[in-house]
Amino acid sequence: MRPATSSSVSGLAIRGSGWTLRPADTSLPAGRDVPYRFTIEGPDGAAETSYVQTHTKDLHLVVVRRDLSTFQHVHPTRAADGTWSAPLDLDAGVYRVLADLRPTGADHQLVLGADLLVPGELEPVDLPAPRATSTTTDGYTVSLHGTPVAGRESDLVLSVSKGGKPVTALQPYLGAYGHLVALRTGDLAYLHTHPAGAPSDDTGGPDIAFATTFPTAGTYRLFLDFRAGDVVRTAAFTVEVRDG
Repeated sequence: MRPATSSSVSGLAIRGSGWTLRPADTSLPAGRDVPYRFTIEGPDGAAETSYVQTHTKDLHLVVVRRDLSTFQHVHPTRAADGTWSAPLDLDAGVYRVLADLRPTGADHQLVLGADLLVPGELEPVDLPAPRATSTTTDGYTVSLHGTPVAGRESDLVLSVSKGGKPVTALQPYLGAYGHLVALRTGDLAYLHTHPAGAPSDDTGGPDIAFATTFPTAGTYRLFLDFRAGDVVRTAAFTVEVRDG
Protein backbone atom coordinates (compact mmCIF):
# COMPACT_ATOMS: atom_id res chain seq x y z
CA MET A 1 0.00 0.00 0.00
CA ARG A 2 1.40 3.38 -0.89
CA PRO A 3 0.34 6.85 0.20
CA ALA A 4 -1.74 8.76 -2.34
CA THR A 5 0.01 11.57 -4.17
CA SER A 6 -1.12 14.18 -6.65
CA SER A 7 -0.16 11.78 -9.44
CA SER A 8 -2.86 9.35 -8.26
CA VAL A 9 -5.58 11.91 -9.06
CA SER A 10 -6.85 11.62 -12.62
CA GLY A 11 -9.34 13.28 -14.92
CA LEU A 12 -8.55 16.86 -13.93
CA ALA A 13 -6.64 17.85 -17.08
CA ILE A 14 -7.37 17.85 -20.79
CA ARG A 15 -3.76 16.87 -21.55
CA GLY A 16 -1.47 14.24 -20.06
CA SER A 17 1.74 12.36 -20.95
CA GLY A 18 1.73 13.96 -24.39
CA TRP A 19 -1.87 13.09 -25.36
CA THR A 20 -4.71 15.63 -25.58
CA LEU A 21 -8.49 15.30 -25.55
CA ARG A 22 -9.78 17.56 -28.34
CA PRO A 23 -13.59 17.96 -28.35
CA ALA A 24 -15.22 19.00 -31.62
CA ASP A 25 -17.61 21.19 -29.59
CA THR A 26 -17.46 22.70 -26.12
CA SER A 27 -21.22 23.40 -26.14
CA LEU A 28 -24.10 21.21 -27.31
CA PRO A 29 -27.91 21.54 -27.21
CA ALA A 30 -30.02 19.65 -24.72
CA GLY A 31 -31.71 16.52 -26.02
CA ARG A 32 -31.55 12.76 -26.31
CA ASP A 33 -28.90 11.00 -28.41
CA VAL A 34 -26.99 14.22 -29.05
CA PRO A 35 -23.76 13.36 -30.95
CA TYR A 36 -20.56 14.19 -29.05
CA ARG A 37 -17.39 14.02 -31.16
CA PHE A 38 -13.74 14.29 -30.22
CA THR A 39 -10.24 13.16 -31.07
CA ILE A 40 -7.27 12.11 -28.97
CA GLU A 41 -4.19 13.87 -30.27
CA GLY A 42 -0.81 12.24 -29.82
CA PRO A 43 2.51 13.90 -28.99
CA ASP A 44 2.94 14.70 -32.69
CA GLY A 45 -0.40 16.55 -32.82
CA ALA A 46 -2.07 13.96 -35.04
CA ALA A 47 -5.28 12.14 -34.15
CA GLU A 48 -4.47 8.84 -32.42
CA THR A 49 -5.82 5.72 -34.16
CA SER A 50 -4.20 2.86 -32.23
CA TYR A 51 -5.16 1.79 -28.70
CA VAL A 52 -4.62 -0.98 -26.18
CA GLN A 53 -7.96 -2.45 -25.11
CA THR A 54 -8.96 -2.16 -21.47
CA HIS A 55 -11.89 -4.32 -20.37
CA THR A 56 -12.78 -5.17 -23.97
CA LYS A 57 -12.88 -1.54 -25.22
CA ASP A 58 -10.38 0.87 -26.75
CA LEU A 59 -11.91 3.80 -24.87
CA HIS A 60 -14.39 4.29 -22.03
CA LEU A 61 -16.23 7.62 -21.89
CA VAL A 62 -17.81 8.77 -18.63
CA VAL A 63 -20.05 11.84 -18.74
CA VAL A 64 -21.44 13.44 -15.57
CA ARG A 65 -23.20 16.68 -14.84
CA ARG A 66 -21.11 18.72 -12.41
CA ASP A 67 -23.71 18.37 -9.64
CA LEU A 68 -23.30 14.56 -10.08
CA SER A 69 -27.04 14.16 -10.69
CA THR A 70 -26.51 12.26 -13.95
CA PHE A 71 -24.03 9.59 -15.04
CA GLN A 72 -23.34 8.01 -18.42
CA HIS A 73 -20.71 5.36 -19.18
CA VAL A 74 -20.62 4.88 -22.94
CA HIS A 75 -18.30 3.44 -25.57
CA PRO A 76 -17.85 5.68 -28.61
CA THR A 77 -17.16 4.44 -32.10
CA ARG A 78 -13.99 5.55 -33.89
CA ALA A 79 -13.79 6.57 -37.53
CA ALA A 80 -10.77 5.77 -39.69
CA ASP A 81 -9.41 9.31 -39.20
CA GLY A 82 -9.39 8.88 -35.40
CA THR A 83 -12.59 10.82 -34.66
CA TRP A 84 -14.64 9.32 -31.84
CA SER A 85 -18.43 9.74 -31.63
CA ALA A 86 -21.03 8.83 -29.02
CA PRO A 87 -24.71 9.77 -28.53
CA LEU A 88 -25.36 11.47 -25.17
CA ASP A 89 -28.52 12.31 -23.24
CA LEU A 90 -28.13 15.92 -22.15
CA ASP A 91 -30.18 18.26 -19.97
CA ALA A 92 -29.15 21.85 -19.31
CA GLY A 93 -26.02 22.21 -17.19
CA VAL A 94 -22.25 21.94 -17.17
CA TYR A 95 -20.85 18.46 -17.70
CA ARG A 96 -17.49 16.80 -17.21
CA VAL A 97 -16.43 14.43 -19.99
CA LEU A 98 -13.78 11.87 -18.99
CA ALA A 99 -11.99 9.71 -21.56
CA ASP A 100 -10.37 6.59 -20.05
CA LEU A 101 -7.92 5.11 -22.55
CA ARG A 102 -4.46 3.80 -23.32
CA PRO A 103 -2.92 4.73 -26.66
CA THR A 104 -0.56 2.09 -28.03
CA GLY A 105 2.41 4.38 -27.44
CA ALA A 106 1.55 5.06 -23.77
CA ASP A 107 3.00 3.00 -20.93
CA HIS A 108 -0.05 3.41 -18.67
CA GLN A 109 -3.77 4.12 -18.67
CA LEU A 110 -4.73 7.79 -19.18
CA VAL A 111 -7.80 9.72 -18.07
CA LEU A 112 -8.32 13.02 -19.87
CA GLY A 113 -11.14 15.41 -18.99
CA ALA A 114 -12.96 18.35 -20.58
CA ASP A 115 -16.00 20.42 -19.72
CA LEU A 116 -19.15 20.53 -21.86
CA LEU A 117 -21.77 23.28 -21.61
CA VAL A 118 -25.43 22.54 -22.35
CA PRO A 119 -27.36 25.85 -22.38
CA GLY A 120 -30.86 26.12 -20.99
CA GLU A 121 -32.78 26.49 -17.77
CA LEU A 122 -30.84 24.62 -15.12
CA GLU A 123 -32.69 22.62 -12.49
CA PRO A 124 -30.13 22.12 -9.69
CA VAL A 125 -30.14 18.78 -7.88
CA ASP A 126 -28.75 18.46 -4.36
CA LEU A 127 -26.22 15.71 -3.79
CA PRO A 128 -27.76 12.95 -1.63
CA ALA A 129 -26.32 12.88 1.87
CA PRO A 130 -23.71 10.19 2.63
CA ARG A 131 -26.02 8.24 4.92
CA ALA A 132 -27.64 5.52 2.86
CA THR A 133 -25.91 2.14 2.72
CA SER A 134 -28.30 0.75 0.11
CA THR A 135 -30.06 2.03 -2.97
CA THR A 136 -32.61 0.61 -5.40
CA THR A 137 -32.49 0.78 -9.17
CA ASP A 138 -35.02 -0.86 -11.48
CA GLY A 139 -36.13 -3.27 -8.74
CA TYR A 140 -32.59 -4.28 -7.73
CA THR A 141 -31.26 -3.29 -4.30
CA VAL A 142 -27.52 -2.68 -3.99
CA SER A 143 -25.99 -2.53 -0.51
CA LEU A 144 -22.59 -1.03 0.25
CA HIS A 145 -20.29 -2.57 2.87
CA GLY A 146 -16.93 -1.19 3.97
CA THR A 147 -15.41 2.00 5.34
CA PRO A 148 -13.33 3.93 2.80
CA VAL A 149 -10.17 5.57 4.13
CA ALA A 150 -8.02 8.06 2.22
CA GLY A 151 -4.48 7.23 1.20
CA ARG A 152 -4.61 3.47 1.50
CA GLU A 153 -6.42 0.57 -0.12
CA SER A 154 -10.04 0.30 1.05
CA ASP A 155 -12.09 -2.87 0.61
CA LEU A 156 -15.64 -2.18 -0.56
CA VAL A 157 -18.24 -4.87 -1.21
CA LEU A 158 -21.44 -4.14 -3.11
CA SER A 159 -24.17 -6.77 -2.75
CA VAL A 160 -27.06 -7.10 -5.18
CA SER A 161 -30.49 -8.41 -4.24
CA LYS A 162 -34.00 -8.38 -5.69
CA GLY A 163 -37.23 -8.87 -3.77
CA GLY A 164 -35.23 -9.54 -0.62
CA LYS A 165 -33.28 -12.42 -2.21
CA PRO A 166 -29.58 -12.36 -3.19
CA VAL A 167 -28.96 -12.15 -6.92
CA THR A 168 -26.61 -14.93 -7.99
CA ALA A 169 -27.11 -14.45 -11.73
CA LEU A 170 -25.04 -11.33 -12.34
CA GLN A 171 -23.67 -11.41 -15.87
CA PRO A 172 -20.19 -10.33 -16.98
CA TYR A 173 -20.08 -6.82 -18.39
CA LEU A 174 -16.94 -5.64 -20.16
CA GLY A 175 -14.98 -8.52 -18.69
CA ALA A 176 -16.08 -8.08 -15.07
CA TYR A 177 -19.13 -8.52 -12.83
CA GLY A 178 -19.06 -4.83 -11.97
CA HIS A 179 -17.39 -1.51 -12.73
CA LEU A 180 -17.06 1.09 -9.98
CA VAL A 181 -16.47 4.76 -10.80
CA ALA A 182 -15.79 7.19 -7.95
CA LEU A 183 -15.87 10.96 -8.45
CA ARG A 184 -14.72 13.43 -5.82
CA THR A 185 -17.20 16.26 -5.29
CA GLY A 186 -15.97 19.70 -6.26
CA ASP A 187 -13.26 18.94 -8.81
CA LEU A 188 -14.60 15.53 -9.99
CA ALA A 189 -11.29 13.69 -9.60
CA TYR A 190 -11.85 10.25 -11.12
CA LEU A 191 -11.26 6.65 -10.03
CA HIS A 192 -12.31 3.59 -12.05
CA THR A 193 -12.02 0.26 -10.24
CA HIS A 194 -12.71 -3.33 -11.28
CA PRO A 195 -13.04 -6.49 -9.18
CA ALA A 196 -9.88 -8.56 -8.91
CA GLY A 197 -9.52 -11.28 -11.54
CA ALA A 198 -11.80 -12.19 -14.41
CA PRO A 199 -15.27 -13.79 -14.09
CA SER A 200 -14.80 -17.54 -13.73
CA ASP A 201 -18.43 -18.49 -14.44
CA ASP A 202 -21.21 -17.35 -16.71
CA THR A 203 -22.97 -15.76 -13.73
CA GLY A 204 -21.93 -14.46 -10.32
CA GLY A 205 -23.01 -12.49 -7.30
CA PRO A 206 -24.49 -11.38 -5.07
CA ASP A 207 -21.25 -9.76 -3.83
CA ILE A 208 -18.89 -7.67 -5.96
CA ALA A 209 -15.67 -6.78 -4.14
CA PHE A 210 -13.44 -3.81 -4.98
CA ALA A 211 -10.12 -2.60 -3.58
CA THR A 212 -9.99 1.16 -4.09
CA THR A 213 -7.49 3.80 -2.99
CA PHE A 214 -9.14 7.17 -2.53
CA PRO A 215 -6.56 9.94 -2.99
CA THR A 216 -7.86 12.30 -0.29
CA ALA A 217 -10.49 12.56 2.40
CA GLY A 218 -13.78 14.12 1.35
CA THR A 219 -17.14 13.38 -0.21
CA TYR A 220 -17.34 11.09 -3.23
CA ARG A 221 -20.15 9.86 -5.44
CA LEU A 222 -19.88 6.16 -6.38
CA PHE A 223 -21.47 4.68 -9.50
CA LEU A 224 -21.67 0.89 -9.87
CA ASP A 225 -22.44 -0.58 -13.30
CA PHE A 226 -23.69 -4.18 -13.17
CA ARG A 227 -25.50 -6.45 -15.61
CA ALA A 228 -28.46 -8.68 -14.78
CA GLY A 229 -31.19 -10.02 -17.04
CA ASP A 230 -29.20 -8.81 -20.06
CA VAL A 231 -29.57 -5.17 -18.93
CA VAL A 232 -26.82 -2.90 -17.57
CA ARG A 233 -27.96 -0.90 -14.55
CA THR A 234 -26.27 1.77 -12.46
CA ALA A 235 -26.49 2.15 -8.68
CA ALA A 236 -25.21 5.34 -7.04
CA PHE A 237 -24.02 6.15 -3.51
CA THR A 238 -22.61 9.17 -1.71
CA VAL A 239 -19.81 8.28 0.68
CA GLU A 240 -17.65 10.23 3.10
CA VAL A 241 -14.01 9.14 2.93
CA ARG A 242 -12.23 9.78 6.20
CA ASP A 243 -8.62 10.81 6.57
CA GLY A 244 -6.24 7.91 6.93
